[in-house]
Amino acid sequence: MRVKQFVSLEWKQFFRSANFGKSIAIKIFMGFMALYMIGAFLFIGVFLYKILKKLVPDLDPIEVINNYLIYWILIELVIRYFMQKLPVLNIKPLLTLAISRHKITNYVLTKSALSFFNVMSLFWIIPFCITLLIKGYPVINVLPWFVSLVCIVLIINFLNFLINKKNVYFYSILGVLILAIGLEYYNIFEISAVCGKAFNVLYNNPILTIVPIIILALVYYLNYKNLRGLLFLDASLKQKTEEAKTQDLTWTNRFGDIAPFLQLDLKLIWRNKRPRMTVFLSILFLLYGLYFYTNDKMLEMPVILVFAGIFITGMFLSNFGQFIPSWDSSYYSMMMSQNIPLRKYLDSKAGLITFSVVVLFLLSIPYVYFGWEVLVINFACALYNIGINMPMVLLISSMNKKRIDLEKSPMMNTQGMSAAQWIIIFPFLGLPVVIYLIPYLLSNAIIASIVLGSVGVIGILFRNLILNKITEIYRSKKYAMVAGFKEQN
Repeated sequence: MRVKQFVSLEWKQFFRSANFGKSIAIKIFMGFMALYMIGAFLFIGVFLYKILKKLVPDLDPIEVINNYLIYWILIELVIRYFMQKLPVLNIKPLLTLAISRHKITNYVLTKSALSFFNVMSLFWIIPFCITLLIKGYPVINVLPWFVSLVCIVLIINFLNFLINKKNVYFYSILGVLILAIGLEYYNIFEISAVCGKAFNVLYNNPILTIVPIIILALVYYLNYKNLRGLLFLDASLKQKTEEAKTQDLTWTNRFGDIAPFLQLDLKLIWRNKRPRMTVFLSILFLLYGLYFYTNDKMLEMPVILVFAGIFITGMFLSNFGQFIPSWDSSYYSMMMSQNIPLRKYLDSKAGLITFSVVVLFLLSIPYVYFGWEVLVINFACALYNIGINMPMVLLISSMNKKRIDLEKSPMMNTQGMSAAQWIIIFPFLGLPVVIYLIPYLLSNAIIASIVLGSVGVIGILFRNLILNKITEIYRSKKYAMVAGFKEQN
């Protein structure tokens, strides 16, 4: 089968799909977003030389770019882990035909080279290289360097597919990125300078372009070997069986009746990108405090720090909680048909969210470096998130009736989005600021923090009563939720 026939099959699959109307609307929207991103990268590529000349006048722009290429590579790998997926051809029907696995594998991998992520990178690389040639840089150096960058883009592309097979690879890369930024920030070790020298050698010695080409060929071969080995009708079934055997969550039994629900949530987060991304963002946004706490003017405005505290300690609460029970939409009707107490189901969600708030607060304790006021406000915000924002999120989430397909990529994924996600923003962030502001204006920041924390403690004390009321609301909307979750489109 030729490439033309593969393309023809995908074209027919798209236009004959039952979701054609929805698909074309989404693709039009994605097209506009793509044009925006292309325009932004093109602008950067055209003016990057001038920007670097102005920001770092003592260094050659090509040296500055080479110094920070390592960060570009690591950041691209992290972003692609969440947003890029291997282009899927409906392979199973082809496996029963007289089509070689060699052709199918090569087509899928070659198609991935045309990924939007790869093309988008060219919109800053090509203008920058053209600018270098206009400025008089040697063609013998610029063109091989350009080829090397294109090879690096494709290496990142194929590495992403290997990383997606093992989460440990992703967390290792993320750890290296955070460690490198930390060492560089505190002037302990400049990884950019070391890697910059290597890329400068690559630029100054065109013959070394063969190195990224060889690495690209190796990574392509590894992907080819891995993907071809999976081209069997029962490959996915075998993979799932192996994964299930490696999971051991018996330690959750100590939590009593809510243990089965906690196990479901932990498996859901661990096995699926979109919920796993909520955990990643929660940890990543801990760094959001640096934007506030390193600014002396903001440290003088405790009201702004309340916003930061709610945001930092309640990121998982917001991202995960607002899609309850949509996360369980694929098997929610089955659960509701069993003799399962709905209150225990909500208790498990509340317990998981409470644990996340506590962990995020503990991780934010180092911010005490910027003053004890920061620690006090974050503690008050954590109490408020547990006592007030957590039950409020559970309450508003009772409005959710839209299904979430956990197998879908988190990139531009709006599944499960409804009016509830917009309604929750204002009370979640605005109400604690108002509660803090009134005593702050009448007294001082310490009293205001005590009042905010006390409101959270009151919510914690009345937690059982509040959850009972929320359970009744969920029970009254049980059948509407089940009906909504059954709608595939």
